[in-house]
Amino acid sequence: MINKILDTHLEALEPIQDGASILVGGFGDTAIPFELLKSLEILGRKNLVIISNNAGTREVGIAGLIKNKQVRKVICSHPRPPQSDVFANAFRAGEVELECMPQGTLAERLRAAGAGLGPFFTPTGYGTRVAENKETRVINGVGYVLEDPLHGDFALIRAHKADRWGNLTYRWAARNFSPAMCTASKHTIVQADQIVELGDIHPEHVMTAGIFVKSVVLAGARYE
Repeated sequence: MINKILDTHLEALEPIQDGASILVGGFGDTAIPFELLKSLEILGRKNLVIISNNAGTREVGIAGLIKNKQVRKVICSHPRPPQSDVFANAFRAGEVELECMPQGTLAERLRAAGAGLGPFFTPTGYGTRVAENKETRVINGVGYVLEDPLHGDFALIRAHKADRWGNLTYRWAARNFSPAMCTASKHTIVQADQIVELGDIHPEHVMTAGIFVKSVVLAGARYE
């Protein structure tokens, strides 16, 4: 019987090793898997590469990992949302690297990775610093930048509902980058607001199929 539901956060996160690249769903503070990130902080993994829309706020979530000196590099499109002093101070001190890109490019790099595609050309960023050290080409008078698919070793995702097979739904804007990140990672770990019976999620309402999910933990589960 397939059952991807685990009892604790740390049990779900145990496969993550030092140096892993981790896709983190969310937009601003919406749908950030704060409990999983706090557990990852407790777990103490180091030298992590965090791939997300932003670089964390206040001293929680991604910012908590940065403050705890667990992050080597952040790949994102919006490193300085409000209350992002933890990242800013670490970056100025040379404690964390930054790779920044337009938000649409981030989304498409994730989608390309999940779809098994290779590099693609986009006009976004042509003629700007975004294109530095990248292949560029002019096609039919339009300049393009070559971008690579963006894979992750792991994805940490917050879903609204999950079943024991790992089928997921998201609530409103909480969907954001999460479906693409699930497909672009080798190992997806989900923090779910609700765990429902198999069949309670109508097939037409499944936003991420369970084949892309490795494990699920109920929000509010034990950290230890």
